[in-house]
Amino acid sequence: MARFGGLLYMTDLSPTSRRSINPDDYQELPVAVAVMQKHFPSDYVIAPHSHRRDQLLYAASGTMRVRTDTHSWIVPAERALYMPGGVMHSVSMRNPVEMRTLYIEPQSRSELPTACAVITPSSLLKELIIALLDEPENYHQSDRGIALGQLILDEVSRGAKLDLSIPMPSDQRLLRVCEHVIEDPGAGGGLSDYAEFAAASERTLARICESELGMGFAAWRQQVRFHFALEDLARGTAVGEVARACGYASASAFTAAFRKNFGYPPSRILASLPVMD
Repeated sequence: MARFGGLLYMTDLSPTSRRSINPDDYQELPVAVAVMQKHFPSDYVIAPHSHRRDQLLYAASGTMRVRTDTHSWIVPAERALYMPGGVMHSVSMRNPVEMRTLYIEPQSRSELPTACAVITPSSLLKELIIALLDEPENYHQSDRGIALGQLILDEVSRGAKLDLSIPMPSDQRLLRVCEHVIEDPGAGGGLSDYAEFAAASERTLARICESELGMGFAAWRQQVRFHFALEDLARGTAVGEVARACGYASASAFTAAFRKNFGYPPSRILASLPVMD
């Protein structure tokens, strides 16, 4: 493990690895796209930080949860989060994660996302990232590296966006409640049950929910439950077990609610996502 700029980063112990694991080394390279690879153990947390460059955080395997001041995202295996430069964020590993991070020069392509978004990398993009790892970190004199970088920008710009974000409030009273729910999404109760915990009335909390989250508390908690369900489904957990963990009385009730929210049943996640350890 190594420390850079007050943050702890996992050290790649592979004898063949020669790439830097310090994000600072990738910010000022004279190339549009730079790629870094790391392995993180389960439950590892990267403290809040930001980078000058845009990022594409790609989970080659494992599941990440990325948190900013306003949102929380789940990033399942073989999905990626695009994050514009300058955004303060933390990253937690829900299980062992093989991470590939693209550091992209801001405004290097007008079609790139302008806000944080989870995307599904194409098969071509995955192969391009692997290919770029074979190039030097600074490949500005490599025609192959430059071509790979341009193709990566094309594929990132075309990536299909997924709605995998959870809005978070700035009000500290409601934030305490929301963080409690995220720690235990299956817990029942309404805002009245959290009034003393938040040191605010039920009516006040409900008003803040609508103004800062854009939805009622029950709808927000259901969204949290679905995102945790995605994590469990991505691990291959049975639908019935996921339903109980999310506070549903039956698998059929959970399936109906899940389909209404995402437009497809949980079985589609089980069929499309790789099973994690």
